[in-house]
Amino acid sequence: MLLRIEASDLPGLECGLPGVRDIHVGVQRRARPGELTGTFPADAPSAVWELEVAATRGESGWDLRGPFVQGGPGGRFVYLSWMSADDAGRFSMFRRAKLLFDGVPPDVLDAAVGHGLLVARLGLTDARGHPLCAAVRPPLVEWSAPAPR
Repeated sequence: MLLRIEASDLPGLECGLPGVRDIHVGVQRRARPGELTGTFPADAPSAVWELEVAATRGESGWDLRGPFVQGGPGGRFVYLSWMSADDAGRFSMFRRAKLLFDGVPPDVLDAAVGHGLLVARLGLTDARGHPLCAAVRPPLVEWSAPAPR
């Protein structure tokens, strides 16, 4: 199944946090904090990531797994990692957002598994103008399973 994350409202290359500049965001590979895929500058108009995930039916519903899926059964999520450049141009992570699957409505997940596409839509700037971080669940993210074409 394909997980498509559609992000808008990125915070910009600088957000007023001390020492944070040239901000970028990407999806972190499981258990490898320094390995990101699809890195976007934080002044981009939008960012889209498409990740392959495997859905298996368990006793408590669907379980999503894949190379970019973190956490254990019942607590799976994807990390959106925020990186900042230092004076030498080296990037390091300064915060992360956890896009939690426990907020996906069961009927939406059933439909997504049925036709192979789960979509997450979210803005990436918090109320203070900083990069979105911490646990991300509805209403901060909208989950959908568009009808097949």
